Amino acid sequence: MFKEKRLLFLYVETPLHVGAGRASANVDLPIQRDRVTQYPIVQASGLKGALRSIYRETKGLADDSKEIETLFGKAGDSGENWAGAISTGDARILLFPVRSLAGVFAWTTSLHALETFRRAAELAGQSIPWKLPGAVEKNAGLLASQSELVIDDKVVLEEFSFSAKHSQEVEAVAEWLAQNALPQGEAYQYWRQNLPGHLCILSDDAFRDFCLYGTEIQTHIRIDPGKKTVAEGALWTSESLPVDSLLYAPLMATDARSNTETMDAAQVLEKFAFLNNAHVQLGGDETTGQGWVAVRMYP
Repeated sequence: MFKEKRLLFLYVETPLHVGAGRASANVDLPIQRDRVTQYPIVQASGLKGALRSIYRETKGLADDSKEIETLFGKAGDSGENWAGAISTGDARILLFPVRSLAGVFAWTTSLHALETFRRAAELAGQSIPWKLPGAVEKNAGLLASQSELVIDDKVVLEEFSFSAKHSQEVEAVAEWLAQNALPQGEAYQYWRQNLPGHLCILSDDAFRDFCLYGTEIQTHIRIDPGKKTVAEGALWTSESLPVDSLLYAPLMATDARSNTETMDAAQVLEKFAFLNNAHVQLGGDETTGQGWVAVRMYP
């Protein structure tokens, strides 16, 4: 049973590609998505593996060290095996950036995405204080009172127009996210101040469509060094989550199961305190600067 729980927020700093491992109809290397909603995700197994690598490199430990095996588990064909003391869930999308005619871009979300977040927060033992507004009309966007996205009572995202509706509940959601989900520090003060003016709650269908069709598609080639032309068959596309996306995942700990190390759940979770306000890399294309995220732990 997990005794200590927190939430991880992941703020995307450079395009994030966590591959699904199979091609789709339109993209050679698509990102991972939820099977039902088609929202972008980072599967728990991949996130835990990344945390293991980050922890090992940060602490300067060998992959088979006692501390690594205590925290992340030990498996093998021989000898004693055990499950790790740290666990994470899937990282799910909470805010998805979309181009806006006013205000440059909007952080979009939906009631479904927000309620899914609330459910994950409850799983992580955290109570969320804000309440959500009622149903969102199909062609409407719910905004805070000081929204910077409005032109002539409309919000124009990409080539789609939505009726602007102001809501006090949206303002409360935006203020909470700005203070508790976005990274801390002076470098992010501008973004925290601007989140309330750029948050837009859309209908579930509209938000899903932006998450499906609003990701970043990058075309890659490999040059033949002799001919200085594209090598045969070396042209492919990859999909990435855009900069300024916000994801979240539960981080949970139990008492150590290892016979070689004694740690209670609180001590296990404290081992990961270094992640708070840290910058780490997830996913593929690390050597081309992809996958940088800023981490915020709550509470």
